[in-house]
This record gives sequence, structure tokens and C-alpha cells, in this order.
Amino acid sequence: MSQDTIKKLHQQLVSKERSALEITQEALERITALEPKVKAFLSITADYALEQAKKVDHKIAAGEEIGILEGIPIGIKDNMCTKGIKTTCASRILDNFVPPYESTVTQKLQDAGAIMVGKTNLDEFAMGSSTENSGYQVTANPWDLERVPGGSSGGSAAAVAANECVVSLGSDTGGSIRQPASFCGVIGLKPTYGLVSRFGLVAYASSLDQIGPFARNVEDAAILLSAIAGHDSRDSTSLKVAIPDYTQYLQSDLKKGLKVGIIGETFGEGLDPTVAKSVENAIAQLEALGAEVKEISCPRFRYGLPAYYMIAPSEASANLARYDAVKYGIRESADNLVSMYNTTRATGFGAEVKRRIMLGTYALSAGYYDAYYLKAQKVRTLIKQDFETAFEEVDVLISPTAPTTAFKAGEKTSDPLSMYLSDLMTIPVNLAGLPGINVPCGFDAAGLPIGMQLISNVLREDLLFHVAHAYEQATEWHKKQPQLV
Repeated sequence: MSQDTIKKLHQQLVSKERSALEITQEALERITALEPKVKAFLSITADYALEQAKKVDHKIAAGEEIGILEGIPIGIKDNMCTKGIKTTCASRILDNFVPPYESTVTQKLQDAGAIMVGKTNLDEFAMGSSTENSGYQVTANPWDLERVPGGSSGGSAAAVAANECVVSLGSDTGGSIRQPASFCGVIGLKPTYGLVSRFGLVAYASSLDQIGPFARNVEDAAILLSAIAGHDSRDSTSLKVAIPDYTQYLQSDLKKGLKVGIIGETFGEGLDPTVAKSVENAIAQLEALGAEVKEISCPRFRYGLPAYYMIAPSEASANLARYDAVKYGIRESADNLVSMYNTTRATGFGAEVKRRIMLGTYALSAGYYDAYYLKAQKVRTLIKQDFETAFEEVDVLISPTAPTTAFKAGEKTSDPLSMYLSDLMTIPVNLAGLPGINVPCGFDAAGLPIGMQLISNVLREDLLFHVAHAYEQATEWHKKQPQLV
């Protein structure tokens, strides 16, 4: 499965060069071989995957046409509900929780014939930037097993980078798809807020969460987004818009007059010089492809981080109140109801989740609501206005995805603030509800991947795919792979 793409596998299935069962078995064998090192998966759904693969092979044998995703191995972040299959959000409080219903995205992928090979690891309830906050295991970065894969969707990013599956799904609240994609050297797209249904996604911060694809190339990400996007009446924030086939926007040449804006505020203090240089080289490459490049100022960009750490924990404290040991999840025995709540939540939640619940509860408490939560929402509006002004001048904005390459496991666990700074470049995009994509654009001296972030206006994923694909075709970064076996 080394360089297998969705289209290549599809052609092999149609021509009967390989069967869906063979492809699935190969993926499962690779997972078995690599998981002791990488630890990307919380659960491996081998029996389920092989059963699905047999159905695809029966269709092919019967001479029926198969869809582009049929027979394609995929990993699903373990905060998306899968009916009859354990969903833990990497939290001990949901140990052995088996949902009675299917999330919209996983249902769509099932209907499309994609084959889920397992549920991937994450920071508990998607709260973190390194996947070290998982209640079960720490995922390793396939490029250097001593380093983190990023977070919170670190398992999904690592699984794709290590070729354990062809594509995967993650969720992005403040950078949880793009930052791990940068650390692991893969494509990671956070769509426009509301483009992909959140029904069945276990909520962290409801006004920010969005599901999106990981892939090893832009085309695979476009195919996957086309399959999962679309209106869903069960999600009140879901947008009623027509979903195009995003692969139609993939051309090697940039369209004439395309304007790219460099966000000036993302270059400077705190940015690793090697990351800066790689992104600058990528900008020069886009210019060589015909883009008009200019510097753009988003003056409130840097206030995204403090605003986010008021808004997201506030929403989390409300969302996580449902884990009361009564309806589902673990239950610690106690003498009375209040004691049961307290004991269960103290045992079931990890340190980072508790920290964010306390932060959010404080920000929403009487006397502090106006000073913290309301003020943060006003800052959010100003950040959105900065982006709107920027998009009057340019089509696409560019910045580094993360200030550094992947750091060593344990390096930042004792300093939450330093960890939070990993999402400095990605958070404002969530606050504004915009789409953003990570594209690999280089490596540092230690051989660790570097990513650039492309941002477009609401529902302009077509532009992201267009620019990202043109850049990818002009460079070789996406072809490099970690040497794991």
C-alpha cells in the first residue's frame, strides 16, 4: 500500500488486478506490524472490515459498477459514533461505550462502500495538540517515533503517514486536523463550518468543531470531502448548499490572476526559522506558477489564541456536563448522587479535560461572563472582520501551519501554555468558520515535515484544492515517506 491512492486502488479493483479483500488484508497486516511502534489506533475493526470487503468483491463479481470509495481502507477518529463499535473519545469516562447509532459521516462512508479498518487515537475529547492527553496511549510520529504526531487528531494523521490506511477522518476545533497533518507530512483539510454534518461527532466546542479529511495527496482529500459534505437535517448548524465534485478543481496550472496574501502577523517572533524559510520557498513556488503575491495584515490574528481559550472551554464545560455516570460511560459507586457525580468525573476525566472544564465554568460564572466569555466573542467577530477585509484583496491566504516541527513526547506536557501555542496559526480560522488546508512544503534538518496553511473564504474549498494541487504537482514533498519497516 506504499503509494496507493484512491484512484489507483479503484482502477485495480475494477480491472480485478486486486480484490477488496486483498487490499483490506494488506492494510490490516500493516497495522498489526506497525501498531506496536506507532499506536495510531485505539481499536482495530478487522472482522467488520473484512466483511465489508467481501461485499465489495461480490458486487464486482456480479458485474456491478462500484463507487470511487468502495473497497478503500479508512481510519476514523474515535470521537465519531459508530453503531455497535466502541467509541471512547480516548477518555476513561467512556470506557467500553458502544453507541446505539451511527454518525452522519460514517454512515455516508458506509453507504459509499469505504472500509473502516479502525478507530484512531486522539487527545481526550479532542482537547490537546500532541495526542499525549489520550486516556489510553501516546501515538508516535511516524517520521520520528520519539516525537508527537500533533493533536488532537494525531492518530488519524499518523495512520495515513504510516500507510496504515489510505485516508482518514479527523475533527478540527482549533487546528486539530491541520497541525497534526503538518507534523506528519500529510494533507489535512478543515472545511467551512457547517459544510460537513456534526451529527454523531462527540461535541467539544460546538461552534468550532468540524470534521475533515486526511490524505497523502490533494486529490484523495478532495474525493473524501465530496463524499462526506452535504446538508443534514439532524445538525442545526449544517449548511444547505450544493456539494460539487471537488476533484474538478484540480489543475496543474494556477488560474490567471489568482491572488495570494501572506498573513504578515504569522511571520516573526516564535516562528522557527527553518519553518519560515520553507513556507517562503513555497510562496516563491506559487509565484512561479503565476500567482500574484502580496502581504496582507490581519491585525487581530494574534488575539485568536486567548479568545479561543475562553470560548472553547466554556462550550466544553457545558457539553461535558452530560457525563454524569447515569446515562452512559463508567460509574463509580458512591453513597449518594452528588458523590457519584464527583467520584466518577474525578476518575474518568484526565488532567487537561479537567483544566478546560474549570476554565470554562469560571468564564461562564456570574460576575465573569461579561469580562471573559462575552469579550472573547467580540474579539472573535473582529478576527472574522479582518479575514473579510483580507478576502476583498486576495483569493487565498497563506501562513505556516504550525510555528515549529514536531516536538518530543513529554517536552511540553508540564507547560500547558507552551502546548497551546502550537495552534497559534490555526485557531483564528476556526473562530471565523473558514476552510483551511495543510500542504507539506519541506523538511527540517532532523528530517521532520513542515507544512504551509492555505485559507480561503467561506465555502471556497474549490480554491484551496486548486492552489494546493497546483503546488503539490510542482513539488516532490508529498512523495516522501517515513521509513518504518
